[in-house]
Amino acid sequence: MSDKSPRYISNLTRDTYALILAGGRGSRLHELTTWRAKPALYFGGKFRIIDFPLSNCINSGIRRIGVVTQYKSHSLIRHLVRGWGHFKKELGESVEILPASQRFSENWYEGTADAVFQNIDIIRDELPKFVMILSGDHIYRMDYANLLARHVETGAKMTVCCMKVPLEEAAGAFGVMSVDEDYRIKGFTEKPANPDPVPNEPDLCLASMGNYVFDTEFLFEQLARDAETSGSERDFGKDIIPSIIKDHDVFAYPFQSSENEHVYWRDVGTLDSFWEANMEMVAPVPALNLYDRKWPIWTYQEQLPPAKFVWEDHDRRGEAINSVVSGGCIVSGSTLRRSLCFSNVRVHSYGLIEEAVILPDVEIKRHCKLRKVIIDRGCVIPEGTVIGYDHEEDRRRGFRVSEKGVVLVTREMLGQPVGGTALG
Repeated sequence: MSDKSPRYISNLTRDTYALILAGGRGSRLHELTTWRAKPALYFGGKFRIIDFPLSNCINSGIRRIGVVTQYKSHSLIRHLVRGWGHFKKELGESVEILPASQRFSENWYEGTADAVFQNIDIIRDELPKFVMILSGDHIYRMDYANLLARHVETGAKMTVCCMKVPLEEAAGAFGVMSVDEDYRIKGFTEKPANPDPVPNEPDLCLASMGNYVFDTEFLFEQLARDAETSGSERDFGKDIIPSIIKDHDVFAYPFQSSENEHVYWRDVGTLDSFWEANMEMVAPVPALNLYDRKWPIWTYQEQLPPAKFVWEDHDRRGEAINSVVSGGCIVSGSTLRRSLCFSNVRVHSYGLIEEAVILPDVEIKRHCKLRKVIIDRGCVIPEGTVIGYDHEEDRRRGFRVSEKGVVLVTREMLGQPVGGTALG
């Protein structure tokens, strides 16, 4: 077993370069990603999805980070510059933006492996011993130092971070690892109908989280080989992993949160999962603790006044019950129940807002009733609007209704001009 002293761990993290793949389109989120990449999407009242893997890196002691962008990246890049541009390269720390630039090909990124390969010269200049490749569009807290330690301890050339998932949930939904009792990977199947169970845990399987650790030179060798392989989809899950597990030591690392807490990981890739994950944040004791000072989630935030609740008349009262309300918000004579208001939301009088995810800079006029909705940034909800009570009427008015009855409202659906803050 390897030394687990703080100095040993800090040496590992210091020798690691993290590459966050943040070019995802997020097409199943429909109009929510018309103007932004999925990693730039808002979450939890004040954050963006990209803040979670970035904060995990910083809290784990990994301070050399590249963020690979591609699809509609303006708001993502703007957020990274404002919130993550303060690191000092001369102190051995940086968060660099790596836009798709066709460095080694005339094509844009063709897959996850190609996104790394096209930035291979940038990684080489950093001279890391290990390269950590992270998905940029999941919500979770994780100490990557433990993953690095396990990678070195096993002598692996590649380590795949996995979640233990019930077999029925994984079927047809995740890439699944088949492992031996030492968690050495023996097979990988993309979205199998009948996943192989974990040894000694017959009801669970190992689903890939899209997070990997490589010995640097081994990674370079495999990327160069894959780039010359005809028919490859240039993807880690579909091509790289299956091609190396027979001849090289590749291990799975089951994701475990610190202090044996409940493991929290969400892929907010649909309107329903996005709404549900945000609703989890309003619970009295949410599954994801955003108030942990030992593991803060960093982000960019404007300097805003405190949230304000006004009026206490017999027929109107400004109040929020089981809700999250961010800075700059004013709730004036309306009731919010089990809702999230991001920054600079204005809710005028005589309204009832329930189970709503309200993105920044939204204004809700008087006498509105909203239920189980997602209101995109910059919308102005006209006086007397009722949404979420009659889905046929919602659809007739041009709003999108999800499979589970969540109603998405955007400025375009309201016939309002799109521009400025609405494009973030």
